[in-house]
Amino acid sequence: MSETEGKQTAASPASSEPQDIPAQEVQESAEGATVEEPQNALTEKFTPKEWDALKAFRNEIPDAKTAAINLWGVTIDPSNLLDARVSVILMKFLRARNLSVSEGKAMFIATLRWRDEFNVEAACKEEFPQDVFGQLGHIYGKDKAGRPVVYNVYGGNQDLKAIFGDVQRFLRWRVAFMEKSIELLDIESTDQMIQVHDYAGVSMTSRDANSKNAASEASSIFSSHYPELLHKKYFINVPSYMTWIFWLFKPLIPSATLAKMSVVGSGASTIGKALLPEIDAKQLPKRYGGEAEAF
Repeated sequence: MSETEGKQTAASPASSEPQDIPAQEVQESAEGATVEEPQNALTEKFTPKEWDALKAFRNEIPDAKTAAINLWGVTIDPSNLLDARVSVILMKFLRARNLSVSEGKAMFIATLRWRDEFNVEAACKEEFPQDVFGQLGHIYGKDKAGRPVVYNVYGGNQDLKAIFGDVQRFLRWRVAFMEKSIELLDIESTDQMIQVHDYAGVSMTSRDANSKNAASEASSIFSSHYPELLHKKYFINVPSYMTWIFWLFKPLIPSATLAKMSVVGSGASTIGKALLPEIDAKQLPKRYGGEAEAF
């Protein structure tokens, strides 16, 4: 279901003039023949350097994995990697490692290994108690570019023991919630989401040892195994002490990551001013300055 098919650019037999062939439009097959590079709206935005890195990365994949695997709804078959959606997935690992093929490969292998060890598939099938987790996360609406909007409501349940008493159960829920969010990405025209992290009701006393450990482990999981899936991340209703911590560590945050992050104040009007440029009022819940009758 590629939105835009790539065009064959090789010169016709009738022409003797040499023609430049864009690197992203052709690929040499194992037999040495030139074949068309599958395209979609996302791959068409790849830069020449990204295409070069991707082609080198493809050559490494059969060494990393021989059997076909399914990652975020995309089948990655090492014997045939010429697929636009596969290209989008692989590019995420390259971009997360500044187009380093060796580091991208290491991240890719580590992610596949972690998914097996964590048993992501089982976590996605697990039924979690709604009275514990039901108000902690919501997927509602899309931004103006069609990206899903995901809300993490940290004050949705004040019973810390119920949420974090079993840290591993919390992590399974959190991973399953992330996977559910990714299911809304078609990897044709959208491959990222917007996250809104709501800290209303959260205070210094709202954190215990288990919640801190859970937050640390979750952060490690998502930074290591879910690359380049966020378009923007908004922190709203943030307590003053957390704002101070953010600014303290701001110099340590990579500029590319920092560019995606926004710390917003409290109140529907203030939050709306930050979110409405990205999200239409009809798609934004009233509690955040929009018009939608949502959670």
